[in-house]
Amino acid sequence: MMTYEILAAFARSWAVVGLLAFFVGMVLWIFRPGSRKLHEDAANLIFRHDKNPGPLPGQSKEV
Repeated sequence: MMTYEILAAFARSWAVVGLLAFFVGMVLWIFRPGSRKLHEDAANLIFRHDKNPGPLPGQSKEV
């Protein structure tokens, strides 16, 4: 039972702090200033070889 108590105490304290730090780090990594182009490329990847693409968001159809 000693091992369970040690693991439970770890999970209540340092594991929560570590997971919170990981979450904050990932959010900062995703929203960093230079990542906009990468996210737009990933979002438009499925349309890369489309023969008849539609208008981009915010564009009118008479382009």
